[in-house]
Amino acid sequence: MAVKVSVIVNGTRREVADLEPRLLLSDFLRDALGLTGTHVGCEHGVCGACTVLLNGDSVRSCLTLAVQANGCEITTVEGLGTPETLNVLQTQFREHHGLQCGFCTPGMLMTGEDLLRKYPFATDEEIREGLSGNLCRCTGYQNIVAAIRSAAAIRREQTQ
Repeated sequence: MAVKVSVIVNGTRREVADLEPRLLLSDFLRDALGLTGTHVGCEHGVCGACTVLLNGDSVRSCLTLAVQANGCEITTVEGLGTPETLNVLQTQFREHHGLQCGFCTPGMLMTGEDLLRKYPFATDEEIREGLSGNLCRCTGYQNIVAAIRSAAAIRREQTQ
């Protein structure tokens, strides 16, 4: 039995019919919508590479069915900024060398975005705890924490 899913992704309404009810949100985003910035790592919700924002909250898209997102608003890493105009968090990841191989970066950015929206004054310890569900095998996390801390400070300055 095929289903139809209608969502707003990165500000654009998208509707796809004839989807398998068991289709994962990660596969829906990557295959049906062509948004390949959402990476699929472990497919068990452990690594965090597939993290997206669903109605403003970070979720593992490899553990969420596409039908569960029906009627929701989704933000993927493609929705944060463009290659020409990065958002503050993306800029700080670049400035602080918060990425190396880049595989975990989309999930780190989306988790960091959620963290900054909810806790704009997060301490390093709170940032590390917020990132505890995301795995990176390259950086050792210090530069990622520094990037998020810096982005938080810049955002606070911009709102004053």
